[in-house]
Amino acid sequence: MCVHTPPCPSADAADRDAAHTVAGHPDQGWSLLCNGVLLFDDTGELTPDGEVIGPRRPQTRLAVAA
Repeated sequence: MCVHTPPCPSADAADRDAAHTVAGHPDQGWSLLCNGVLLFDDTGELTPDGEVIGPRRPQTRLAVAA
């Protein structure tokens, strides 16, 4: 799908969400990337082959008082 130079990462690459946005719908919470991935505001993804990738939320470490 990608016609950019250099080409965007493929839908099965680890950095697939770095692809260019071809359709953005922030009001609905999703964007379509040029590699066919649907990227959601919560960082979840749906790949063109139907694979669901859950949200990647940052892990928070709490300090434990001694």
